[in-house]
Amino acid sequence: MNWLQRRRRGAICRHAWWWLATWSWLGPWSSVVLPSTTMADQQHMGVSFNRDVLPILARQGCNSGACHGALAGKGGFRLSLRGYDPAADWFAITRDGGGRRVELSDPGQSLLLLKPTGTVAHRGGIRFDVGSVEYQLLADWLAQGAPGPDADEPQLQSISVNPEQSQLTVADEQHVFVEAHYDDGSIRDVTRWAKFASADEAVAGVDEDGHVTVRSAGQGAIVAWFGSKIAISHIVVPFAHQIDDAEFERAPTRNFIDQFVLEKLRQLNLRPAQRCSDAEFIRRTSLDTIGRLPDATEVQRFVGDDSADKRDAYIEILLSKDEFIDYWTYRWSDLLLINGTRLRPTATKSYYQWVREQVQQNTPWDVLVTKILTAQGTTSENGATNFYSLHQDPESMTENACQAFLGLSIGCAKCHNHPLEKWTNDQYYAMANLFARVRGKGWGGDGRNGDGQRTVYVVSQGDLLQPRTGRPQVPTPLDGQSLALDDPSDRRLHLARWMTSPENPYFARAITNRVWANFFQVGLVERVDDLRMSNPASNERLLSAAADHLIDHQFDLKELMRAILQSETYQRESLVSDGNREDGRFYARYYPRRMMAEVLLDSIDAVLETQTTFDHIAFPGADRQKIDVYAPGTRALQLYDAAVESYFLKVFGRHTREITCECERSNEPSLVQTLHLSNGDTLNRKLDASPRIQRWVNANASDDGVIDELYLLALAREPGNDERRSLKETLIQYGKDDRRMALADLCWSVLTSNEFLFNH
Repeated sequence: MNWLQRRRRGAICRHAWWWLATWSWLGPWSSVVLPSTTMADQQHMGVSFNRDVLPILARQGCNSGACHGALAGKGGFRLSLRGYDPAADWFAITRDGGGRRVELSDPGQSLLLLKPTGTVAHRGGIRFDVGSVEYQLLADWLAQGAPGPDADEPQLQSISVNPEQSQLTVADEQHVFVEAHYDDGSIRDVTRWAKFASADEAVAGVDEDGHVTVRSAGQGAIVAWFGSKIAISHIVVPFAHQIDDAEFERAPTRNFIDQFVLEKLRQLNLRPAQRCSDAEFIRRTSLDTIGRLPDATEVQRFVGDDSADKRDAYIEILLSKDEFIDYWTYRWSDLLLINGTRLRPTATKSYYQWVREQVQQNTPWDVLVTKILTAQGTTSENGATNFYSLHQDPESMTENACQAFLGLSIGCAKCHNHPLEKWTNDQYYAMANLFARVRGKGWGGDGRNGDGQRTVYVVSQGDLLQPRTGRPQVPTPLDGQSLALDDPSDRRLHLARWMTSPENPYFARAITNRVWANFFQVGLVERVDDLRMSNPASNERLLSAAADHLIDHQFDLKELMRAILQSETYQRESLVSDGNREDGRFYARYYPRRMMAEVLLDSIDAVLETQTTFDHIAFPGADRQKIDVYAPGTRALQLYDAAVESYFLKVFGRHTREITCECERSNEPSLVQTLHLSNGDTLNRKLDASPRIQRWVNANASDDGVIDELYLLALAREPGNDERRSLKETLIQYGKDDRRMALADLCWSVLTSNEFLFNH
C-alpha cells in the first residue's frame, strides 16, 4: 500500500462518520443532535483528549502565547502553552470555574463550542464554524463525557512529511502532508491538525493547510509541527542561470568539502568562482586563522614562491604559530563568557589561562568539554571550575552547556514545551537534574565580591524538583539514557559521556558549525548556535560529513581547520559573477566580511607600528576601575577580560560575554563605525603617533617605496599602475613641510578603505 492509499484509508476510517451525521438546528442556541449510529461509531472509536482535542486547540491557536496559553491566560481561562501539560488543560476545560466551560448533557451549549464559533462573544474571534470537523470532534468528545488523558493509549513517537524532498520552479505549488507515528505501530494522517511554517519565506510560502507556493529561486524548508514533534519538507528551486554542466565537472576539488559544495551548487545551478590569487589567499588565511595581517616580507616571499604546495605549507605555518593560540583562546573565551564584570580578576585570569593551555596543547574538543563539565576544586587552581562560578544553579548550568556545546537553546522548555523544538518541559528538568548536586563554597551574590575564590564540589544526594509536579525528574540527558535517582556517583560524568559521544547528534555538529563559520562568515546553520531541527543546514550532507571528519580525527579541531583551509571552496575568489550573484549561503564564492573588532584594531596597530593602551575596566553603569595588568604592546586579541574598556572595540561590535550567544558579537558595518574611523580619536591619534610614518619621513622615503610598503602591509598586494599614479599625483600636492601629513593622509585613505576593513 503506498503512502497516499494509507493516508486516504486512515482518513476514511476516522472521518466517514461525520459526513454521515445528521444535524438538527433549533436556532443559534440549539444543541447538537447525533444519530445513534454515529454515537455508536464514536463510542467504538472514541475521541481522545491527547490525540484529537489538544491538536485542535493547538491548530486554532487557542493554547498559543498570544491567547489562553499566555502565562496569565485570557479571560480567566488558562491553558498550558501549546498543550505541554495535558492533565492541567483537561482540568482547566472540564473542572476549572465550576466546570462552566462544558455542558456534558447538552454539548452544543458548552462554552468550548459556543465561543470559538462566535455564537457567544469571543475576544479571540471565530476559530472554526459550526458543523466543521473541529466542531464535530469536540462535540463528540463532550458527548462521551469529556474523558481526560489516557496513559494507556498509543503515544506519539514522531511525525513524517510527504514529500520530504522536492525540486520545483518559481510559481510552482504543492501540498505537504503530515503523518503521525505512534508507539503501537499505528500511523494517522494529521495534516489537518498540523501547523506549518516556512524557514525562508522569500523562497516558499505555506498556508495553514500545508499548501506551498514557490516565490523565488533558492533553497527552502517547510516545517510541520504536531504535538511536540517536528518534521521538515525540503525544497530546492534552481536559479535560472545559463551554466554548462561541464563547468561543474571542470571545477577543481581537493577534499570532501568541495565534493559536497559542488553537488549543492550543481543542484541550485550556481556557478563556482575561480581560485583566489596568492595575495588574497595569504591575507585571508592569516586573518581567519590567527587574526593577524601577514607582514610585507611574508607576502613577497609567498607570492614569489613557485612551489606547488606552498599554500599547504603556509597553512601548516599558521596552525603552529603562537598567534594561533592567542586567536583561538580569545574565540573560546567568548564562548565561555570570560568576563571581569562577573568574576574577580584572579578567577578571570585563571579561566583564561586554563583555556589557553588547552589550545596550546591542542586538547581534543571532547576532552576539553569533559574537563569543563566535570570540573572540581578552587577557581584559582582549576580554571575550568569558573564555568560553575558563572552559572550557579542547575537551570543556568543546563542552558549554557546546551547552548555552548550543543548549539541548542532549551531555555523555553523551562516553563513549557519548547515552541520551536521537540524538547519538553519534563526533558528540561530531567537534564537540569544532572547538575543538581553541584555545590560551591563562596557562591551567591555578586561574583566580584570578596577575593573571588570559589570551591566547586559535588555531593552524593539532592535533586532539582520539577515545579509543575513538585517531584524530581529522573536525571536524563536530552534523548539519552536515564540515571537512577539514587545513584550516588557524580551525575556530570554520565552527562559528559553522553554529550561528547560520537553518537550524540549535536555535539560534533555544533563545534563543526562554529569553526566553519569562523572561516566562511556564514555557518552551515545560521544562526551559528541555533541547531534546532526547525532550522536546517544549507548543506546537510556537508555538515554531516564535516562532523564525521572531526569525529574520525578524535575531535582534533586543527584537523577540521586544515580540511577547510585546504579546500578549493575556501580558496575561491570573492568576486561576484552573474552565475552566483544571488548566493549568500551555498559557498559558490568567498563572502567578504568586515574584520572582527579586535582583529581590526590589532591590524591598524600593525600597519602603523602603534600600540593600544588597555588600562581600565568598565563595569555596568558608569563604574570604571584603573588596572595595570596589561603590559605595553598587548594586542586586543591577548586581552583575557571582555570588561576591558575600549570605545573602539565596543563600536566595532566585540562580544560582551554576557550571554552564551554568538549574537553578542557583531561584524556588521555601521554609520557609527564610519564616523569613528573618519573623525574619531582612535585612528587619528595613531596616525599622529605612528613610528612607521615618522621613519618614512626621517628616511626621506620615496613615494613609490612608501606606497609599495603600505599596500603590502595593509592589503597584502602591490598597487596597480593606475592606483600608484593616482596616489603619487595626490602626494605631489602636499608641500615639503607637509610630508608627514601627506603620508598620514595616505595611510588614512588605505586604512579606511573597504579593501582593508574587509577580509576578502
